[in-house]
Amino acid sequence: MNNGYVELSREQWSDLRKNTPLTLTADELEELRGVDDPIDLTEVTDIYLPLTRLLNLHFTGSKQRSSVLSAFLGHHERRVPYVLGIAGSVAVGKSTTARLLHTLLARWPEHPHVELVTTDSFLYPNAVLESKGIMHRKGFPESYDRRALVRFVAEVKAGAAEVHAPVYSHLEYDIVPGASQVVKNPDILIMEGLNVLQPAPPTSLAVNDYFDFSIYVDAKVEHVRTWYVDRFHKLRRTAFEDPKSYFKYIADMPYDEATKFAVNVWRDINERNLIDNIAPTRGRADLVMHKGRDHSVRRVVLRRT
Repeated sequence: MNNGYVELSREQWSDLRKNTPLTLTADELEELRGVDDPIDLTEVTDIYLPLTRLLNLHFTGSKQRSSVLSAFLGHHERRVPYVLGIAGSVAVGKSTTARLLHTLLARWPEHPHVELVTTDSFLYPNAVLESKGIMHRKGFPESYDRRALVRFVAEVKAGAAEVHAPVYSHLEYDIVPGASQVVKNPDILIMEGLNVLQPAPPTSLAVNDYFDFSIYVDAKVEHVRTWYVDRFHKLRRTAFEDPKSYFKYIADMPYDEATKFAVNVWRDINERNLIDNIAPTRGRADLVMHKGRDHSVRRVVLRRT
């Protein structure tokens, strides 16, 4: 324990599950897991049930603090959505974490209305990225409409009855024109994305200024590189074969050529973004989940203050 953090081994963390019930079946987990993610019910039981217990306690405490402030000010108490941020590299498994928590938290009696929004929805459309000359930096902080993202979370946090987010298609690799995800005053909003813990420019607000709790999914760079290439080949055999896929041309590449392509994309884009922009935000998270080579969480670091 040091610098306001406590580090827990997998076994110590698992013991904190207490009596939290498993409300997920193997079939449901199959639908939630990401491409080439080997997560199983043991991982859910050992890692995610203690995490949902912690988040539930934190959510309850947040509601109580809000009630105290409303009573002090003499205001009518209003429901303030609890905002949870989830960050980490491409291919580290943060999307699976977000989907799992979305499902598990929605099954607690205290917060049945949980919404999940990814920051991909706030990427600039490809046409805008092309006009800015940054298509090759898609996923880097400058490729997002930061003002729109911050405005969206601020409106949800303020209790707006209905807030709209753009929709991103991974198949088409672009924002879907005219489509929107409608978020209606949730108990919990989960925001998942590469750069959700990125600090704001001076005198501005960052999206994480509205977070009640944040999680960073971590792993060694060499492990994430392997996961990325393996996932790339899995997508070649599945989603990339769709005629509508932006990456349809990759599906027909010979294996060795596709591997070289994936390694180059990782090295020139994703690893650079991870090292320069994403990993430096790890220290801003309230909780860090450290994964081993096999994708399982080996230890958890939790901020105490």
